[in-house]
Amino acid sequence: MNLKEKFAYMATGRPYNDLDPLLIKAREQSQYMTNKINHEGDPQKKESLIYKLFGSAKTSPVVSPNFRCEFGCNIHIGEYFYANYDCTILDGAKVTIGDRVLFGPKVGLYTANHLFNAQEREAGGCIARPITIGNRCWLAANVTVLPGVTIGNDTIIGAGSVVTHNIPNNVIAVGNPCKVLRKITDQDKTNFKGQF
Repeated sequence: MNLKEKFAYMATGRPYNDLDPLLIKAREQSQYMTNKINHEGDPQKKESLIYKLFGSAKTSPVVSPNFRCEFGCNIHIGEYFYANYDCTILDGAKVTIGDRVLFGPKVGLYTANHLFNAQEREAGGCIARPITIGNRCWLAANVTVLPGVTIGNDTIIGAGSVVTHNIPNNVIAVGNPCKVLRKITDQDKTNFKGQF
């Protein structure tokens, strides 16, 4: 099985060997690329490296140091994505991030999980499930998103939350486990128009 076939197999949600030499090599290549991205000072060169690393990316992606991902090729982001410091994305399965999404510092998206049986876990057994983040979402500092989660459009996830299940559109959700606090309404508007 080549690497592309392995990723296709992993996308089915069936157990896979996390210690497979092809996966180890792919992680090493991702680490090399993220190191380059994290140390590149020229914004245009940095953007070009992001386009090479990710499976797909639209206009003007920004990732602050120290960004880390497991493979990169399973990450697909919309336009004007911004990840603040120390973002980590483990993309054993597909990660889809919509347009104009903001990540606070230390946001983590984790598609992979080790198997529960100790012997299988020791042998490298893992499973992965996709994560989807809708358009115009804001994940505040230290948010953790677990395998298989979908977060709806326009939603805010409060700082320190652990998102274990799907969250709907246009809400503020917080906590561990993350729960919907309330809808976002017109009363949340401040008439801000981008001026100081």
